Amino acid sequence: MTTRRLQRLVLTGSITGAVIVALDGTVLTVAQPALQRDLRASFGQVQWTSTGYLIAVASLLVFAGRLGDRYGHQQVFALGILGFGATSAGIGLAPGVGWVIGLRVVQGIFGALLQPATLGMLRAAYPSDRLGMPLALRTSAIGLAAAAGPVLGGALVAHWGWRSVFFLNVVPACLIGALALAVRVPVPAPAPVPEAREASAGANGAAADPRPAARLDLPGACLLALTLVCLVHTLIALPETGWTVATSLAGAAAVFACGAFIRHERRTASPLIPLSVVGSTTIVAALAVLLAASAALFGALFVSTYFLQDVLAMDPLECGLRVLPLAVLMVLSAPASAVLQRRYGPRRTTVVAMTLLTLGILALSQLDRTSTAPAIGGGFLLLGAGFGTVMVTATAVIVRHVSTDHAGVAGGLQQTAMNIGPTLGVATATMLVTLTTPTTTGARPPAGPHWTGEAFLSAMGPTLLTLAAIATTGALAAFQLPRNTATDDAEDDSPHSPATGGRNRALAEAPAMTPGD
Repeated sequence: MTTRRLQRLVLTGSITGAVIVALDGTVLTVAQPALQRDLRASFGQVQWTSTGYLIAVASLLVFAGRLGDRYGHQQVFALGILGFGATSAGIGLAPGVGWVIGLRVVQGIFGALLQPATLGMLRAAYPSDRLGMPLALRTSAIGLAAAAGPVLGGALVAHWGWRSVFFLNVVPACLIGALALAVRVPVPAPAPVPEAREASAGANGAAADPRPAARLDLPGACLLALTLVCLVHTLIALPETGWTVATSLAGAAAVFACGAFIRHERRTASPLIPLSVVGSTTIVAALAVLLAASAALFGALFVSTYFLQDVLAMDPLECGLRVLPLAVLMVLSAPASAVLQRRYGPRRTTVVAMTLLTLGILALSQLDRTSTAPAIGGGFLLLGAGFGTVMVTATAVIVRHVSTDHAGVAGGLQQTAMNIGPTLGVATATMLVTLTTPTTTGARPPAGPHWTGEAFLSAMGPTLLTLAAIATTGALAAFQLPRNTATDDAEDDSPHSPATGGRNRALAEAPAMTPGD
C-alpha cells in the first residue's frame, strides 16, 4: 500500500471518529425530551446524561493521549471507537435512565480514548508542514456534523424514537474500528531530539536517556482527572445553584488538586505532561486561544438561542435555520484557513480570525426585537468564519509543534481546552444573565434558566460584551503564535521546544538557509 493511500486511510479514520463524537452530542440534545418522557426521568437525570459524559471525557483526555504515545495511536483509536459504538448500542437498549447515565459515563471514557488519537494518527502519518489541509478537512466535517445533527436527530426521533439516535453510529464505528485493527499503518520514526531530552532529564535530576519513559504517570493522571472533574462539576452546577457548600467545596478541591498536580509533575521523573510541551510558549498560547474562542462562541450561542426563542418567539426549527450560517461558514472557512495559514502564517491568520469572532459577538449584542434576518445572519456568519479558522490554525500549531512522541498528549490538551471552553462559556453567560436580569420579572422555574423576553433582552447586551472581551483575550494570546509556518520552531522562546528536533534547529541555525528554502 502506497504512502498516499495510507495517509488517506488515516485521514478517513480520523474524520469518521471526530464526526461520530460530534454527531453523538448534537443528536442527543434533540432526543433528550423524548428520552425523559419514555423513561419517566426527572430533568436533573436527563441533564446527567450529558454531564456524566462530559466529566468522563474532560478528565481523561490527556491521559488517553499519553496512552496513545506509549502504545500506539492506532490501537488506542480502535479501542476507543469500538467501545464508543458498543456503548451506544447499549444505551439504545437501556431499560431505565440509570442505565443510560451509567453507560454515558462509560461512553465518555471511550470517547476520551478516541479523540486525542484522531489527532495523534494525523501527526504520525503526515509531515508537519502538510498537516494544515487534513486538519481543515477534519474541522469541516465536524462543522457539517454539528449542522446536520439536529436535523438528522429530529427525523430519527420523530419516526423511530429516541433510541434510534444511539444506533446511528454503531455500524460506522464498528467498521472503522475493525479496519483500524486489521490494517497496520507504518509511520516514520520520530526525529531524535537529544537537546530536549537532556534538558528534561537535567530538570529532573536524572541522566539523559534516549528511550521513551519506562512507566506511565498514574498519580499525575489521577490528580489531573480529579482537578478536571471538580472544575467541570463546579462550572455546570454554579449557574443553577450559586455558591452553595457543595459548589464551594468542589471549587476548592479543584484548586487543591491542581496545586498537587503541578507539584507532582515538577518532581516526577516521567511526568504525564512532558516539560517540552508545557514549557513551550507557542503551545500554551495556542491552547489559550482555543479555550477563549470556544468559551466565547458557545457562550454567545447559548445567549443567542434564548434571544431567538424567548424574545423573537421562534420555534426550534426557525432558530436552527437562523443559526445555520455559523455552521456553513465553519465548513467553508476550515479549508480556506489552511491556505491562509501557509500564506500569511499562524499569527496573522489567528489574530484576524479572533477579531472576526469578536466582531460577530459584538454584532449579536446589538440585536433587538426589530432586528432583521440579515442582521442576525451576519453575526452568525462572522462567528462561523472566525471560529472555523481558529480551530484549524491553533490546532495545527499545537499538533505540528510537538514531536510524534508527544502527539497524543498535545491532542489531549487540545481536546481538553475544547471541552472546558464551552462549559466555561455557558456557565459565564448563565451567571451574567442571572445577575443582570431585573429581579422584578419573577422567579425562574426549577426546570432550568428562563426569563421573560424583556428581562432577557436587558441582560443580553452586557453578557455578550463580556464574552466579546473573553474573545479579545484570545486575540491577544494569538500574538504569541509563530509569525509564519516555516519558522515556527525558531520563534518558540522556550528552552525546551520539542517541535521536530535537531533537523529544524539545524535549519534555523544554518546561515545559508532562509524560510523560503
